[in-house]
Amino acid sequence: MVSEKVQKKLNEQIQKEFYSAYLYLSMEAYLASRNLNGFANFFRVQAQEERDHAMMFFNYVNKVGGKVELGQIDAPKGDFESLEEVFKMALEHEQFVTKSIYSIVDLAQEEKDHKTNAFVQWFVNEQAEEEETAEYNLRRLQLVGTDGRGILMLDTELAQRVYTPPAGVQQV
Repeated sequence: MVSEKVQKKLNEQIQKEFYSAYLYLSMEAYLASRNLNGFANFFRVQAQEERDHAMMFFNYVNKVGGKVELGQIDAPKGDFESLEEVFKMALEHEQFVTKSIYSIVDLAQEEKDHKTNAFVQWFVNEQAEEEETAEYNLRRLQLVGTDGRGILMLDTELAQRVYTPPAGVQQV
């Protein structure tokens, strides 16, 4: 059984992961409305990943005898000034999530909750990858600027992305 403090942090993370999915769906909708279906696909896959991350935390809380408490999810921003703004916001959001994951690690270590610490290490590694991908895409977008050919090239590339669920996640 996890402590109340750890359970609270895990429940907050569930909410943050579901918010992340919601944010990325908002970005997908914006990009699809601009006929940038490859960029939209990228964020659809991001939303799927975040939903599964939320469910991994959800399942973990139940597995360790905790109580899942779902919090309210705020509406994300739905309109953006540019593609660059979308990708800057995605990078900043991933950095925010990373800090949140680190705070769970810190608390688990403080509480000597080795089981939760071990569980969260997967997310530490995942967040390193998420930040790297977000920064990579932002830099590439900044390279092409507003050049339509470059944007369409990136759009075509991002259309190829396919979602692969993490091991152990049951698909609904």
